[in-house]
Formats: sequence, C-alpha cells, structure tokens
Amino acid sequence: MTEKLTGPARDQALAPLVANGWSVAEGRDAIQKTFTFKNFVEAFGWMTQAALWAEKWNHHPEWSNVYKTVEVTLTTHDADGLSDLDIKLATKMDALA
Repeated sequence: MTEKLTGPARDQALAPLVANGWSVAEGRDAIQKTFTFKNFVEAFGWMTQAALWAEKWNHHPEWSNVYKTVEVTLTTHDADGLSDLDIKLATKMDALA
C-alpha cells in the first residue's frame, strides 16, 4: 500500500508543483491543475501521453476535457490522500505539457 504524504515531506514535495500552477484541492487531500492547449487535438494528444504513464505506474488521474482545456485532480485513493505517486504523475504531466 502506498503511504500518504504528511508534514514537512508533503510540504517539500508540493512546493515545486505549486510554483508550477498546481493547487491543493478545497475540501480534500488532492492537487489540481487546469491545462490549456491550442486546440482539442493537442489536448487529447497530451491526455493520451499522460494516460500511458498513468497506466505504466498504475496511478490514474481524475480528469475531464472540454475542447482545449483539461482539468486534472490527483489523489491516491488507497492512501486516502496525496502520495509520492501524485507528485510523480503531476511532474510528468507538467513535462509533457
């Protein structure tokens, strides 16, 4: 089972993501970000790339797509909150964008 991030380790792991546009979701232990692309094809292409990594790591995002905008929320349900898997996937999503 994946362990939930807490205390200083959580703060340290979140700092670079928050600096890159991620925010802590209100009312739950999760992070969220809105990605905006030039058009639907770019948004869907990015989602496809991110999905391959999510599947490889067996860690799947909560996300939705409307035209060129993708809303992403990451949390680890098994840990009942944020874990290293969320940090890893968020970092990869940023790199792919």
